[in-house]
Amino acid sequence: MIDRLIDSRSFDSFDFRYLGLIAAILGIGVLSIHSVTHAQAGGVAPYYVKQLMWILLGSAAFVAMLVADYHRIARMAYPLYAVVLLMLAFVLVEGRTSKGAQRWIALGPFSFQPSEFAKLVLILVLAHYYSKVPREGWIQRVVIPGLLVLPGLLLILKQPDLGSGLSFVAVYLAMLLMVGVRSQALGVLLLFSLMLFPFAWEGMWGSLHDYQRQRIMAFVNPDYDPGGKGYHALQSRIAIGSGELAGKGLYGGTQSQLKFLPEGHTDFVFAVYAEEWGFLGVLLLLALFVVLIWLSLEIAVKAKDQLGALLAAGIVAMLCFCVVVNIGMTAGMFPIVGIPLPLMSYGGSATIMTMASLGLLLNVKRRRLSLFY
Repeated sequence: MIDRLIDSRSFDSFDFRYLGLIAAILGIGVLSIHSVTHAQAGGVAPYYVKQLMWILLGSAAFVAMLVADYHRIARMAYPLYAVVLLMLAFVLVEGRTSKGAQRWIALGPFSFQPSEFAKLVLILVLAHYYSKVPREGWIQRVVIPGLLVLPGLLLILKQPDLGSGLSFVAVYLAMLLMVGVRSQALGVLLLFSLMLFPFAWEGMWGSLHDYQRQRIMAFVNPDYDPGGKGYHALQSRIAIGSGELAGKGLYGGTQSQLKFLPEGHTDFVFAVYAEEWGFLGVLLLLALFVVLIWLSLEIAVKAKDQLGALLAAGIVAMLCFCVVVNIGMTAGMFPIVGIPLPLMSYGGSATIMTMASLGLLLNVKRRRLSLFY
C-alpha cells in the first residue's frame, strides 16, 4: 500500500518544473511591483505587500483546484455561471466605480472583480457542455455555446471591460477549434464581426465608449493626443526602448521611478520590467512564459479524457491571449484594452483566478498520472 502511495508517477504528477516556473514569474512580478511603488509617500509600499497576500490566497486556490476531482468541479459549472452572472448584474447596479469603469464589488476595505472569475467559470461551462452534448450539427457546436457565452459577455462589456470581453471571445473560439469547427468557419465568424465594427464605432449599440475609440485612434496614429489617451502607450514604448540591451537595473528606470509611466504596477508592469532589465531580461521572461505554455499544451494533448483536454485547452487559450495582448499593447502592437499580465500584474482577482486556473490545469495532469483516478 505504501509503495502505491509513493508511486513515482503520482509524485511526478505535481510537476515541480511547472511549480518552479509559476514561482519564478510571480517573484519577478513582486519585484517589479516593489520597484515601481517603493518610493511612495512616507516610505510605505503597500502594493507589493498586498500582492504577496494575493499570492498566498491564490496559492490556497491553486491547491484547492489541484486536489479536487475536476469532474466534480465541472459538474458545478452551470450553478457557478449563474452566480457569476448575478454578480456581474450586481456590479452594474451597486458596483464600485474607478477611472470610469464600474467593475468591482466592495467587501469592506477590499474589493474583487467578478469578470476575472467569470473567465475561469466560462471555461468550465464550455468544457462541461462539449463533453456531454453531441456535436454533430452547427447549432450544437456553435450556436448553443455562443448563447451560453453571450449573457456574460454583454454584462462585461456594459461595465465596460473590453479586455475581459475579448478574453471571453478568445476562449470561445479556442473551444470551437478543439471540438472540430473548421478554421474556415471561424474565419467567416471573424469576418462577420469585423463587418459589424463600424456600427459599434458609431455607438449604434453602445459597444465602444469614447475613451475606447480614442485609444484605438492613438494606436492607429501614435501622435494622436500624446498628452491624453495616447500618453500611456507612448510612455510605455519609451520605457521599453530605454531599457536597451541590459536595462537600467532595479530601481533605475527613469520612466517608472519618476512616474512618467502610469499604472506601472498593474497593466504596464511589463514596461517597468523591460526598462529595468532590458532586452536580455525580456528574453528570460518570455522564455519562462513560453515554457509554461508549452508544458500546459502538453497537459492538454495528453489529458486522459475529453473533459480534461477541453479544460486544459481553454485555460491555455486564456493564458496565451492575456500574455500576448498585454505585452503587445505595452509594446505598441495592440490598442490598450486593460488586460493584466498573468502572474505579474498587481491585482487580487486576477492573481487568484490565474493561480486557480493553473491549479485546475495541473489537476488534469495529476488525474492522468495518478493510480487512483
